[in-house]
Amino acid sequence: QNVGRRTLSLSAHVGFDSLPDQLLRKSIKHGFCFNILCIGETGIGKSALMSSLFNINFEDSPSTHFLSSVQLRAQTCELQESNVVLKLTVVKTAGFGDQVNKVDTYQPIVDYIDAQFEAYLEEELKVIRSLFSYHDTRIHVCLYFISPTGRSLKTIDLLTMRSLDSKVNIIPVIGKADSISKAELQEFKKKIMSELVSNGIQIYQFPTDDETVSEINTITNGYLPFAVVGSMEKVKIGNKMVRARQYPWGIVKVENESHCDTIKLRRMLCTNMEDLKEKTRAYYELYRRRRLEKLGCRDIGPENKPVSLQEVIEAKRLEFCLEMERKEEEIKQRFLQRVNEKAAMLEEAEQQASMPVLTKYARLMLMHQEEELKLEEKKKLLEDEIAQFIEKKAITVSIQSQVSVSTPVVSLKTQGLQKVSADA
Repeated sequence: QNVGRRTLSLSAHVGFDSLPDQLLRKSIKHGFCFNILCIGETGIGKSALMSSLFNINFEDSPSTHFLSSVQLRAQTCELQESNVVLKLTVVKTAGFGDQVNKVDTYQPIVDYIDAQFEAYLEEELKVIRSLFSYHDTRIHVCLYFISPTGRSLKTIDLLTMRSLDSKVNIIPVIGKADSISKAELQEFKKKIMSELVSNGIQIYQFPTDDETVSEINTITNGYLPFAVVGSMEKVKIGNKMVRARQYPWGIVKVENESHCDTIKLRRMLCTNMEDLKEKTRAYYELYRRRRLEKLGCRDIGPENKPVSLQEVIEAKRLEFCLEMERKEEEIKQRFLQRVNEKAAMLEEAEQQASMPVLTKYARLMLMHQEEELKLEEKKKLLEDEIAQFIEKKAITVSIQSQVSVSTPVVSLKTQGLQKVSADA
């Protein structure tokens, strides 16, 4: 590793060992930002957990179960601890899992994450950039709330996490974990982790390569998914007021690690906040690479030679100009064709308008003669039908006259027979 390098020992103090202090002062002056995405069903305790983690009221208007699609609502606030300012943004999913058709429930969430990447990319590609003062809205961590059923993950949970694990750091949490017993909770955690592994879903693992946090992160990875309970209500226990949830059978303390994992989650978020942001930059680099490749940008040309950005832009500009010329020529040809067709139609109309009156009269006379011939044929057919009708009528009359003559003879014969029988 030291090939080509020289190691020199300084004979006096130079002063570059103050660089970390300079960076620290500049970072503190500029402030920090952190963005959290909370995904879970309505009423699972997303707002209560955020309020418990950061000791601030994140309550907003309650969401109904009748939204036609998933809506993402963002809340931003500034937190100050000592002399460090943190701009915290919490994005919550309203209406998640409430639709009858849950096929594309996760799509608005994917689109939102990609939109934040796209906004940052657009800021990067501007001629005059202001990334130092730009409010970075890229999602650094996703807290996925799992319903405390105690059985297994739902299909919608698997589909959503599978579509997000390549875009954001996912930390699964069991919401309202005080609704199931400790024994069921431990079995539920094992079931969740086995299902995530069997379905190939990658969740965020707290890093263990840093010696300062290796031990605590190794232990904390064994608690995944975190069983959390959130509450802003304070209950008096002894002489102290603590945040807790009070039930008829007892009290669940939010900040008691033996009752829930809320404190563990807060500790891990604060301890590994910079690592979460670094992993988010890696996800963004992957999105940026795909986006630029789709636009035609590349680093290596056809001959495996480096290509500068100026060459890529010039090639795209030339390609665009050629395409525009082709389309312009195509539109021009289509326009000329339509003009010629219209000219031909106008010429034909002018010719018909300038036709001599005699020619029109002859044409009308010809049409009149054709009509007369048709009428004569119809007249002849009608006369034939009349003749046939008269003939049939004559035959019918003769038959009726013969029937009337034969009837009296029969009656006279009948009367003669009656007279002879009377004489006898």
